[in-house]
Amino acid sequence: MTRPAPEQSLRDLARLRRVRDRIDREYAQPLDVEALARDAHMSSGHLSRQFRTAYGESPYAYLMTRRIERAMALLRRGDMSVTEVCFAVGCSSLGTFSTRFAELVGVPPSVYRRESANATEGMPSCVAKDVTRPIRNREAQVTTPQLA
Repeated sequence: MTRPAPEQSLRDLARLRRVRDRIDREYAQPLDVEALARDAHMSSGHLSRQFRTAYGESPYAYLMTRRIERAMALLRRGDMSVTEVCFAVGCSSLGTFSTRFAELVGVPPSVYRRESANATEGMPSCVAKDVTRPIRNREAQVTTPQLA
């Protein structure tokens, strides 16, 4: 397999950054990989492979992570139901939303809403965002027992 020229790699990285920025901006809109790829002038397969190489996850996984992060903030506020939050962040299926939320956060959204309502009260938003960032399974620290 031949490697792309440096100029092409830089153009691809710029496109990928624009795709990531669009996901960050429009996470609540209906987005799919085909539309993102078309707008980036790439095939969906090429976009997915390049995005995963650059950012460590697929465009869809990145989108869902952004949606879950926003859902966590809305659930902590406590003034919206889980269903309202699901649709507010752009998910169209409560089941998929709840499953993905539980995978990333470790508890279902209803439990998170009940237990985290006041968890970040008084914290600056930049600190709260960092403290409450969902951790994907592959990011979790694996500890190995130390033999004495």
